[in-house]
Amino acid sequence: MHDLFEPLRFPRGPAMKNRFMLAPLTNSQSHDDGTLSDDEYRWLALRAQGGFGLTMTCAAHVQAEGRGFPGQLGIFSDAHLPGLERLAAGIRAAGSLSSVQLHHAGMRSPARLIGTTPLCPSVNEEFGARAMTTAEVDQLIEDFVQAALRAERAGFDGVELHGAHGYILCQFLSSEINHREDRFGGTLENRARPLTAVIDGIRARCQPDFQLGVRLSPERFGMDLTEVRTLAQQLMTAGAIDYLDMSLWDVFKPAADERFAGRSLLSCFTELDRGSVRLGVAGKITHPDHARACLDAGVDFVLLGRAAILTHDFPNRARDPGFTPVAPPVTREHLRREGLGEAFIGYMSSWPGFVSD
Repeated sequence: MHDLFEPLRFPRGPAMKNRFMLAPLTNSQSHDDGTLSDDEYRWLALRAQGGFGLTMTCAAHVQAEGRGFPGQLGIFSDAHLPGLERLAAGIRAAGSLSSVQLHHAGMRSPARLIGTTPLCPSVNEEFGARAMTTAEVDQLIEDFVQAALRAERAGFDGVELHGAHGYILCQFLSSEINHREDRFGGTLENRARPLTAVIDGIRARCQPDFQLGVRLSPERFGMDLTEVRTLAQQLMTAGAIDYLDMSLWDVFKPAADERFAGRSLLSCFTELDRGSVRLGVAGKITHPDHARACLDAGVDFVLLGRAAILTHDFPNRARDPGFTPVAPPVTREHLRREGLGEAFIGYMSSWPGFVSD
């Protein structure tokens, strides 16, 4: 049995005091211009106070036209710095590491929200998105790097690149979505170039101890499991990142790809050579026993989403052998006590079976 409360060191930056990381969670609580609200500050600061070894923000968009949902945190302008500085300081004061997840929704940016046609590696009629020019892809890479520099200036320990769930970096990775014929399309190496170029830019221009993670999802959104495994191995072998965050939807599910029949999706990544890079997983981890099972299966840390929404101090409570986690449905009042603002509660009400009234 592995110890959930054993510190975890990364190749760069400070150690995480335990194996619990707050997953980057959409909460729709920021102001319309992307600046931090009191509700979003409280939601995240409470999780840091509740014992999370690393507290990560929701997906923060790196371009105004990359906004994916109402109330999204922004990091595309220096106007966002005061709120980000406040948030980084509050997380640090609670004894947690801090990270901003850097994001661009690409074709999944609603036109009504961004006021223009959404961007995509290639024309996508389903989402009404247009193909980006080569110059626009180069600018996207630069804006991801600028966002990382902004997070560093604000005092965060690091950033995570959102390369999962069908958002723009994932769209480039997908051979179903990306039909480009320039250096950003075709082979896996080319399709991964926006991601790897951002990694190289952050490593070249941020401080040496600035932590860098990448989130990938191995299924859905046009992802090919074999390609995602290849990319994950390459990222870990290269050693330019500090951790890989695999969003599996369910950490105990079997792989859907028939080429991996009879195997757990988790094992497809724990068997890879990770060198000094740390491997984390997310997906329906709702009990300390689930977290321990993941560590026993070979991962280094776990990311909690719904469990963290329901219980702000899940890591602290997990020290108690008698801890029984809260399960949905829960009342709105319960969520208020757990530090969710009304916008976040409204968002969670759209999840079937989560809110009881």
